Amino acid sequence: MGRTVTVATCALNQWALDFDGNLARILKSIEIAKYKGARYRLGPELEICGYGCSDHYYESDTLLHSFEVLAKLLESPATQDIICDVGMPVMCRNVRYNCRVIFLNKKILLIRPKMILANAGNYRELRWFTPWSRARFVEEYFLPRMIQEVTGQETVPFGDAVLATKDTCLGSEICEELWAPNSPHIEMGLDGVEIFTNSSGSHHVLRKAHTRVNVVNSATAKSGGIYVLANQKGCDGDRLYYDGCAMISMNGDTIAQGSQFSLNDVEVLVATLDLEDVRSYRAEISCRNLEASKVNSYPRIKVNFALSRSDDIYVPICEPIQWRYHSPEEEICLGPACWLWDYLRRSNQAGFLLPLSGGIDSSATACIVYSMCRQVCLAVKNGNQGVLADVRRIVNDETYTPEDSQEFCGHIFTTCYMASENSSQDTYNRAKLLAEQIGSYHINLNIDVAVKAIVGIFSMVMGRSPQFRVYGGSSRENLALQNVQARIRMVLAYLFAQLSHWARGMPGGLLVLGSANVDESLYGYLTKYDCSSADINPVGGISKTDLRSLIQYCMENFQLTALRSIISAPPTAELEPLADGHVSQTDEEDMGMTYTELSVYGKLRKMAKAGPYSMFCKLINMWKEICTPREVASKVKHFFRMYSINRHKMTTLTPAYHAENYSPDDNRFDLRPFLYNSTWSWQFRSIDKQVSNLESKEGKPVLEDVD
Repeated sequence: MGRTVTVATCALNQWALDFDGNLARILKSIEIAKYKGARYRLGPELEICGYGCSDHYYESDTLLHSFEVLAKLLESPATQDIICDVGMPVMCRNVRYNCRVIFLNKKILLIRPKMILANAGNYRELRWFTPWSRARFVEEYFLPRMIQEVTGQETVPFGDAVLATKDTCLGSEICEELWAPNSPHIEMGLDGVEIFTNSSGSHHVLRKAHTRVNVVNSATAKSGGIYVLANQKGCDGDRLYYDGCAMISMNGDTIAQGSQFSLNDVEVLVATLDLEDVRSYRAEISCRNLEASKVNSYPRIKVNFALSRSDDIYVPICEPIQWRYHSPEEEICLGPACWLWDYLRRSNQAGFLLPLSGGIDSSATACIVYSMCRQVCLAVKNGNQGVLADVRRIVNDETYTPEDSQEFCGHIFTTCYMASENSSQDTYNRAKLLAEQIGSYHINLNIDVAVKAIVGIFSMVMGRSPQFRVYGGSSRENLALQNVQARIRMVLAYLFAQLSHWARGMPGGLLVLGSANVDESLYGYLTKYDCSSADINPVGGISKTDLRSLIQYCMENFQLTALRSIISAPPTAELEPLADGHVSQTDEEDMGMTYTELSVYGKLRKMAKAGPYSMFCKLINMWKEICTPREVASKVKHFFRMYSINRHKMTTLTPAYHAENYSPDDNRFDLRPFLYNSTWSWQFRSIDKQVSNLESKEGKPVLEDVD
């Protein structure tokens, strides 16, 4: 009958500029799609070169090698008798575009440039590409000679068009275009396009998956159609983790769901759907049909090929499913773990080293590494030969097969408790027990000798000896003595990362893991160049509140009983002298605010775009049951003073997994000065004036200033 179509989408773990690996993964996905009966295959955005090439897009090499890979794809027998839709940068008339190249049987059907570019948050596409602004317009593109030799074509269509096959019509969107208020699929659907495709480079953000799914399903709910979404997955060379979630939707329902977190480099999703279901769905939407009767038509590229088969009467049709979402705790447990695995195997290092303090943050980091080990063992058990090959290369043993996550953890994970005279027995015990339960190779050492040597050098040169506050020292002395301990721990972490395997007779070095959370970074509650300075940080984009939830999740699901005492202990840096053997210093007392308050400040500052005055105005309503306006003003001022004083620390912040939209990452997500006037004189006067107005209305005595 020729009414059922089988389409394939995929999630590929591409790597920026890894043209060999990217080609192999693209070919494998096409082979799987064909094996499963698909007649059309969609891949992620810019999959040939990898999405995260950044300023390498300026280089002619990137364009050249992308076309060389395209030539290999065109020549491959795997790409015959299936419409292949791949992503790559293309330069037309000396302008670079982010494009889809759609081809069939060694002939390029259409090069479709992206029309709406992502240019917010982590995305800077307008830096490298120009949007195609000529809607429903196609011009001739002169192919490079290397492509002409393969296709026999001198020119091909370039622009905003749709494909008309023998049985249906397909239209392309590229990532950001789906999220725009004037998405192309709206007009394309009115013009008779039945299958919409979207190639994405969309990264993981906590609690975002449902938003993406809802946007895809709503694209076809109002006026019918089939929506096919592909996405990149994994770490392709920077702070982002692309979280897959390839999907196929029809008439507002999810038909097929891909995994969000996985160690599989290639995941292909295939669905068989009935085109008549789209047509009958549209038939009764009269308002849609009225609009369709007056729409401007798209240029149609005729394709002598059908996505359906004439003998499809007995072909089973895919039915709608319910999307299975991960809880936030599962997302934190799985996403950063997959990111760490990609970083480890692609950096050619032998494992990780983590300064394990026995507190929430470093323990959460250890749990994420343990989760990575569990996923690796599960992947090997399920027959993933690529993961097994990576494991054997990392441990330098061609016969090794990881079967137990604790045993594998001992091979690739070293934890180190760096005690000082200010460390408590409680944190020592907590770190030791957690290391035993996850199986890491654990080191205990004492840094007092090094601390005294460094302070001794200063005293010998300057003739004065600094003291802690409890012994009569000033705040400056107290802070300097804390910083010396913290910075020595960083030096020792790198020393042991470089040489501990050598001392044990094992090859390779270790990546140092940091564990400063997003709230500490926002406030600046860390020592510049201390243990927060590392190679990478899997929890740097996650809040303290969410890390507590992760600890609870791991305690219940991984049977890590050591976490029970860790989650109940107050957060502390343990850098000041103990009081009768017990911790006298706590994080929240040091900061003058709670971690819960910090999360609120962070979200208002970044996500709500609130400066000091706007934040005050919002909080006097949010906190009206617990704080007076004067108390709110004092809290807001204290936060902005500390934030501005410490902002310079963000310039040296360890590259961290991006998970929160209020991250203060100075690299490209949160672009702000790092030298502020920390008095905020004009802004704070505005707050004071508003407090005075509010208090005068309530009949309270008016004070001149708010501390």
